[in-house]
Amino acid sequence: MNPVDPADPTPPPAPTVTVVVIGYDDVAHVADAVRSALAQGPAVREVIAVDDCSTDGSGALLDGLAAHEPRLTVVHRETNSGGCGTPRNDGLARATSSYVMFLDSDDVLPPGAVDALLDAAGRHGAQVTAGLCVRRELPSGREVPWQPELYAKERVLDTPEQRPRLVRDTLCVNKLYRADFLRAHAIRFPDGRFVYEDFVFGARVLAAAPRMALVPDRVYVWHVRRAAGKLSLSLDRASVDNWQARLDAHRQSVALLLDASRKRLARASRSAFLDHSLRMYARELDLRGPEYRAEWWTRTRAYLETFDTADFDAAPAPGRLVGRLILASPAPRDLPRLKELAARPARLLPPYARAPDGTPVWSPDLPQLTLEHVLHRPMHLLPVAVDGALRPGVRSTRLTLRLHELYGRVADAGPREARVELVERKGGTVVQRRTAPFSRYGTDDEPDGRTWTASTTLDLSALGRPGTCDIRLRLTFVDGTHRDTTPHAAHGPGLLRRTAVPSRRHGVLLAQPYATHSGALALRTAAGVRGVVSVVRRRVARLLR
Repeated sequence: MNPVDPADPTPPPAPTVTVVVIGYDDVAHVADAVRSALAQGPAVREVIAVDDCSTDGSGALLDGLAAHEPRLTVVHRETNSGGCGTPRNDGLARATSSYVMFLDSDDVLPPGAVDALLDAAGRHGAQVTAGLCVRRELPSGREVPWQPELYAKERVLDTPEQRPRLVRDTLCVNKLYRADFLRAHAIRFPDGRFVYEDFVFGARVLAAAPRMALVPDRVYVWHVRRAAGKLSLSLDRASVDNWQARLDAHRQSVALLLDASRKRLARASRSAFLDHSLRMYARELDLRGPEYRAEWWTRTRAYLETFDTADFDAAPAPGRLVGRLILASPAPRDLPRLKELAARPARLLPPYARAPDGTPVWSPDLPQLTLEHVLHRPMHLLPVAVDGALRPGVRSTRLTLRLHELYGRVADAGPREARVELVERKGGTVVQRRTAPFSRYGTDDEPDGRTWTASTTLDLSALGRPGTCDIRLRLTFVDGTHRDTTPHAAHGPGLLRRTAVPSRRHGVLLAQPYATHSGALALRTAAGVRGVVSVVRRRVARLLR
């Protein structure tokens, strides 16, 4: 670099950004990704689009865009790499700007993302600057912020260990990196078919201890297309190989942090694994076949045996308990109950067992798996269980709730009422609110078996657009505490069945209570006679098959 002449009035050139876009057989979306990067304005000096040997015309489409856009360079790989790491490395090697960002072909950068990151990087002298990523479920459009606690306000960190929670943000795409920082530390992605390559890349970045800036701005939109014909590598969790890839990536990430003497970050990473990855896959176990479950259980036990007591103690209670149950049992067990515990928010379903000395335990045959933490948890974190039954009817739809005792904690707090919200999954709009007081049910003959019931009616005829609604509860107690949760979908005769109900807007509405993958009670609706006939036809077709 040439020295700056203090007598030269010419201002130094403004820092610029290279955006590396990678894609494989994504002709339907890659142009939108590239355009979103170019639309960031003059701060983006170049966009490098790396086509990973696509067969669907993506390469020709990119060449057509580049013919009219001098800032766009297209790199055509001669062979498919099998993953995301190699094409990102290809783009990084060709980047000529002072900063670099990464963008996947099926996602977009929102307007102003690069300016927000670049401004913070300049003001704070940050080597890595990160902002908020939003997961957008498609086609519903529902948006969920990714790790919002990290990006609630602007923050500057001299070292990542000042904010150990950074290990939970394993994404590489919501960050702006100084190119000279990455090159000075030889930070690259794993090459080839490495599914969770950003885990390892992120660990390499944190191990190098960069000065960091965090901003609250939305800087990345992650499109989640669960109904796509070809799922993304990370969303395709039907094979146990996906879980093994996640274990391998996490193991390598922890090793990188330990080798760099970032022990605090390594422990935080293991805690995050228990709280996030383990819970996410555990609540899907009952969707898998017996061979998958057995193999998943065996591989998970082997990996958890490498954790120490402090790693478990640092994790939030639900993930800690899920992990300890897996270690305590050589074979899969109690999967329905495990699924509810792994849900968010966690629900600990009955039965509630005790050891001979009265200590709460998971079950009589696992007395070593104690639940003493529930005796001291704040009520707003207590994994209380509420059964929910929704019975749509022609005149009204009744929601019945049953709150279970949990080792005396519920009775001590004094259940007062359940505040019910019916929430559209698309957009998160609350469409109805109800309040239902609790009343005692049963006797004190078995204190741990006590329950409280509450019921209210919902007006399905007033619902607007059809779709899916979630049911959210706030349980309030006489002692002034509360717990936000979701009801467990009760099963039994006449429950979870489709019912045609009148609708003021649509004439008729087909209402279907159902259990989500995590066991929570939710509601699907189809509007109008055509919607009802369509659903019935699909039902008949499935029965005939």
